[in-house]
Amino acid sequence: MSLENIQATFFKLVEQYGWKVLAAVIILVVGRILAGILTWSVKKVVSKSKGGKTLAVFVGNLTFIGIMVFTIVAAINKLEIQTTSFVAILGAAGLAVGLALQGSLSNFASGVMLVIFRPFEVGDVVQMGGSIGVVEEIQIFVTTLSTPDKKKIIIPNAKITGDTIVNFSTSPIRRVDLTIGIAYSADIDKAKQVVRDILDADTRVLKDPPYTVAVAELGESSVNLAIRPHVKGADYWDVFFETQEKVKKAFDANGIGIPFPQRDVRIINKNG
Repeated sequence: MSLENIQATFFKLVEQYGWKVLAAVIILVVGRILAGILTWSVKKVVSKSKGGKTLAVFVGNLTFIGIMVFTIVAAINKLEIQTTSFVAILGAAGLAVGLALQGSLSNFASGVMLVIFRPFEVGDVVQMGGSIGVVEEIQIFVTTLSTPDKKKIIIPNAKITGDTIVNFSTSPIRRVDLTIGIAYSADIDKAKQVVRDILDADTRVLKDPPYTVAVAELGESSVNLAIRPHVKGADYWDVFFETQEKVKKAFDANGIGIPFPQRDVRIINKNG
């Protein structure tokens, strides 16, 4: 084939399909822009409803996917490809993929359940899937947590709905659970009063409900005191760490020992 024939064929193809390809590209670009705008709008509107950010992110993701699928089909149709056959092929492929990706479909169904029943919201502190963190985003297939040490944890939704969910943010207050041991020779009443003085002086410790300072257990080498103050959720970790330090220093100042684990070992001399 000569160069002239190649050029003629090329220009003929450009003349026949060029505008169609350009139109399909324009449809894809415009569709992508509209998908972004509409997704942002939907998230903004839904976030003001009862569903809040949780429902907004989920519905926004579905909106984006739906618009992009419609855009791709419209672009293919502009190229005069028979979309009926294309959709049939997609349907058959979708069935095969669906059977192969049952786990993903399970994650999707679980994501819908999380949005409907809302056991937690974006921003809640939760324990689920073996991890503890702040809920950053609930997506179609996964949920993202942010841990106190700034790690990003991505948990499949099916694992969340199939396990226990502990939501620490449902109540504005939390109870700090501490257990500190003292020596058997120590004065229990004095130790309890030292702890009460520390809790009374801490303005972050709530008066209602009242705190608890009691003997929780007679251990192998110590008398274990249960210390249970209630605080606001935002003060939990500060009170948790600082109270232990304050108790240790106060016990040292008052001669109250915190013993190390110890055992009595008897050696019997059978030869003697």
